[in-house]
Amino acid sequence: MAKEVVNPDELVVVGEELDHVRIITLNRPRHLNVISSKVVSLLAKYLEQWERDEQAQLILIKGAGRAFSAGGDLKMFYEGRKSKDSCLEVVYRMYWLCYHIHTYKKTQVALVQGISMGGGASLMVPMKFSVVTEKTVFATPEASIGFHVDCGFSYMLSHLPGHLGEYLALTGARLNGKELVVAGLATHFVPLEKLPELEKRLISLNVGDENSVKATIEEFSLHVQLDEDSILNKKQIIDECFSKDSVADIIKSFEVEASKEGNEWIGPVLKGLKRSSPTGLKITLRSIREGRKQTLAESLKKEFRLTMNILRTTISADVYEGIRALTIDKDNAPKWDPPILDQVDDEKIDLVFQPFTEDLELKVPEQEDCRWDGKYENSAYAK
Repeated sequence: MAKEVVNPDELVVVGEELDHVRIITLNRPRHLNVISSKVVSLLAKYLEQWERDEQAQLILIKGAGRAFSAGGDLKMFYEGRKSKDSCLEVVYRMYWLCYHIHTYKKTQVALVQGISMGGGASLMVPMKFSVVTEKTVFATPEASIGFHVDCGFSYMLSHLPGHLGEYLALTGARLNGKELVVAGLATHFVPLEKLPELEKRLISLNVGDENSVKATIEEFSLHVQLDEDSILNKKQIIDECFSKDSVADIIKSFEVEASKEGNEWIGPVLKGLKRSSPTGLKITLRSIREGRKQTLAESLKKEFRLTMNILRTTISADVYEGIRALTIDKDNAPKWDPPILDQVDDEKIDLVFQPFTEDLELKVPEQEDCRWDGKYENSAYAK
C-alpha cells in the first residue's frame, strides 16, 4: 500500500460510546481531516461494530478543527504512483464502506462545521440527517485534476434536479450551507455557534428514534433563504447548457450565455472548466450520465473501475499531473495529456469504463443476510 504520513501515536479517528450514542470524530485537523487508509479502516470497524450492537442507537460524526473532511489524501495517491496498485486496498475499502454508509441501519447525524469536499462529503450527504452551518463549504473538484467524481457521487449528483449534478461535477463549484439544504445535499442549517449545544442535546436525547432526533435538530435549525447571487438561482442557464451531449457542446453553450448581459458570473466558471483536465472532464460527464440510470451499487462498482484505471494511467497520467500542480509543486500549471478536448479519443474513454472480470469487481453485498461480506481481505486482490 502507498505510504501515508501518519503519526503512529495519532488517533486519526476517535470513537466514543456514551450509553446509546456513538460518536466518530475525524481527527487530523492539521490535515483538514483527509481520508487515509487508516481512517477508512477505523470508520469501517466502528460502523460495523455499532450496527451490530443493540445498545447503539444514534451515531454522530464530526470533524476536529475547522474542517469536516477535505476528502482523499492526494499526497498518498501521488507517492504511490510508481508502485503497482499501491492504493488499491484503500480505494476498495472506501467504496465498500460508502455502500454501507448509504444503507446503514442506525440513525446517523453528520455535524458539518467546515470544509466537506470530495470523498469527505460522502460522510455527510448520505446520512439520515446532515447538519451544515454558515462555515460549511462543499465541492466535488475531482475532474479538474484529471480524476472523476467518486465515493458514490456519480449516483448522488446525477439524481439532483435538472442538470445541477453535471454542473457541480464538471466545474467543481462550491456550495455553502444554505445552498446544500436547498439542493437536497444536507437536511438542516444550524448556526455554527449553536452546533456544540446541538451535539450535547443529541447526546442527552440518548435515542435513535428518527422523529425525536429530527425534532431536536429542528429546535436549533433555521429556515434558509438563498442569497440573490446563488448559483441555485441560475437553474435555467445551468439546465440549458449542462444538458448538452458532450463537454465541448456544454462549453460552447456556456460561452454563448456568458456573452449575454447579466451573466458575468459565468466567466470565472468557464475559465476553470477550460483549465481542467480534458480527460477528467470527459470521464466525469459520462460517469454522471450513467449514474442517472444506475443503482447505487452499480455506480460504486463503476467508480471502482474508473479509479483503478485512472491510477493505473490506462489512458492518461493526468491525475498525477493534476495532484502535482495542485498540492506538490503548487504551480497551478498542469500539463495535460492530451491537452485539449478534441484530442481525447472516445474509444480510449471506453477503456476505463470496461467491466473487470467478476472476481476483480468491487463486491457490494446487497443481500441483507450477508450485508457485511465482500471485505477487501476476502477479495481476489488480497490473495
